[in-house]
Amino acid sequence: MSDANTRPIYDQEDQLADPVPDAVEQEETEAVATAAPLPEDPERRSWSRDLRFMLVVLAAIAALFLAFALLIAFSPTGAAISALAVIAAPIATMVAAYYGISLALRQVSDARNAAVTAEARARAAEASAHESDAWAAQMESGLRVAVSKLKGAGIGTSDVERAAGTPDEFF
Repeated sequence: MSDANTRPIYDQEDQLADPVPDAVEQEETEAVATAAPLPEDPERRSWSRDLRFMLVVLAAIAALFLAFALLIAFSPTGAAISALAVIAAPIATMVAAYYGISLALRQVSDARNAAVTAEARARAAEASAHESDAWAAQMESGLRVAVSKLKGAGIGTSDVERAAGTPDEFF
């Protein structure tokens, strides 16, 4: 039996010097790099989006203020008030539409980021499950070899089988 399928054993000195083998470290680095492409600065991007919305709202308020100033300057008649309503309604509608669209885009972006994160976690869990399965197979193989050697030497294996928690007809 070869030692090719066994886990490497590190001394305490080896663990202090190099806690992760180079191949595993490289795989983890590649997995992190490909898992979720992060924007350069999500907080900055969020501020940019919020500032843009504030500028639209401030521009709408300035336009309405200008319309009220013109109304007061040129006599507040019924026609002038109707004209102000004609000016104010589209401005308010555009601000509300812009807010709705930016909110929808933010929700889509957040959902996309959550999906990427969930996919990366699923891949990591799947890799961990594969490693656990391989380790369990190695342990089972080692247990079978130990039981066969004990039987070959004429030593009872009932204690080993009970300690392993295997079913009666496992060996």
